[in-house]
Amino acid sequence: MNAWIVSILLLLIHFSSSCTYLESKNNHSISNSYSDTINAALVAGSFIESSPISVDSLQISRFFGIYTNLSPYQEEVFKFYRKRSFQLAWHDNLGKIEAFQILFNRVMQMEENGLTEQVPHLEDFKRFSNKEKNDSVEFVDVMQTAQYFHFARRVLEGLPEKDLHELDWHIPKVKKNYTDLLDKFIAGEQDAFDKSVYPQYQLLRIALIQLRQIQQNGGWPILPVIGSAVSEGKVSPIVPLIKKRLKFSREWEINDSSESFSHDLTQAIQIFQQRHGLLADGIVGKSTIQALNVTVDDRIKQVMINMERCRWLPINSEKNYVMVNIPAFHLQVMQEDSLIFSCEAIVGKETNKTAIFKGMMKYIVFNPYWNIPDQILKKEIIPAIAKQKDYLQENHMEWVDGRLRQLPGPDNALGEIKFMFPNPFDIYLHDTPAKGLFKEQKRAFSHGCIRISSPHQLADYLLRDQSGWSPEKIDEILSTKKENYVKLEKEVPIYILYLTAFVDFEGKLNFREDLYQKDQALARMMIKN
Repeated sequence: MNAWIVSILLLLIHFSSSCTYLESKNNHSISNSYSDTINAALVAGSFIESSPISVDSLQISRFFGIYTNLSPYQEEVFKFYRKRSFQLAWHDNLGKIEAFQILFNRVMQMEENGLTEQVPHLEDFKRFSNKEKNDSVEFVDVMQTAQYFHFARRVLEGLPEKDLHELDWHIPKVKKNYTDLLDKFIAGEQDAFDKSVYPQYQLLRIALIQLRQIQQNGGWPILPVIGSAVSEGKVSPIVPLIKKRLKFSREWEINDSSESFSHDLTQAIQIFQQRHGLLADGIVGKSTIQALNVTVDDRIKQVMINMERCRWLPINSEKNYVMVNIPAFHLQVMQEDSLIFSCEAIVGKETNKTAIFKGMMKYIVFNPYWNIPDQILKKEIIPAIAKQKDYLQENHMEWVDGRLRQLPGPDNALGEIKFMFPNPFDIYLHDTPAKGLFKEQKRAFSHGCIRISSPHQLADYLLRDQSGWSPEKIDEILSTKKENYVKLEKEVPIYILYLTAFVDFEGKLNFREDLYQKDQALARMMIKN
């Protein structure tokens, strides 16, 4: 065969290879839209049949020498590729796999995840996503993997544990294996990321997107300060502005911009007030105007702050648990992600803050004694005794072994029932004789423990499956006025949380006052990191 024929054959082989490459490139082109659609069968197949293309450790080291902002994830990237015998993760014989674009879209959505930081090496990351001819396929693959670990640490994990303690947050994080999570995503489990965070996070994320849309359109109107409250039946020039403002937060959807304060507007105002922890009287006074006038920028910050808190919370694997949200003054009993019942709560005042932590409810005490803490004894009881000699007798208190306690009965500060989950903060749930305080909107009155409005209902629920227990049995024990300890056969987790923005079970975004001024401290910590 002469040289001319050999040249023709080589040219044909080269042309055939080029056609195959162009066909592959067309089939695996990157869409510009941020879609999360994935063909699970295709992705699974791509990874079951491992890519024959590999990257060596020297190439990985060279990558991090160039892309230094991703170097904190070098060890995790090495472990990931070592686990898969250094075969590429995001490419097969035909080019990029479908999951590549989905992860790229997620990483590019930092802002939607409540973070203001930029993606490291953004321009190269975007260029690699479209892989120009001269880009190394190995570098493209490693870039994608390194960006994933950055995404996981910032979006799925949040601030480090040491910062949480500085913020007085004592709910331990559950350690996540981000390599295993990536393997699940690679295998076609496209909701693996969503399942790895506390469910409230995704609800707040959707709310954040909606608020940003309002922000981009100029925000909602700010209402003028009014001299006196307006209510149903009144006619006022501020009423059309109230209606316009409520349209942004979707409490008012009627096409009416008149100056008349209608019954429909009263109902819309009541919904707004409920969502903001205000007295739901339907009257627009000073506190309601103040809540209406919080800017969309500030509400966005508030949602971002609480998304960060949700990153720290464990995914509730427990079937049953109790949850108290301090700023909402509220207790909820949950069973398999369904709300069983809820009730009002009274929490610690600002000088006696209720701690944020997780406990395990172990037992119930019926007709409890109140063993008066030393601090309360020194600051309140002893001065009261000095002023009133028969104070102890009138308040049914007695000294036992050098400690002061209050006898069970209708005047006992703990009421008829207390719920114990031993913890270093000496906090527990309990009944109270001061029922009238539950009518207050801001219920921060206690020395740190949590008073609840429905202790009997909670006791019924916790003892529902224990043999011999019924509401009638509980009433019988309470009638004895004698202290009685009952151990729970199954301990129940209890979370004491601090969320100033959350989505309720009706899908409505709620806001609450920053009772202990913790939002700003967290905002500063987020900026620092």
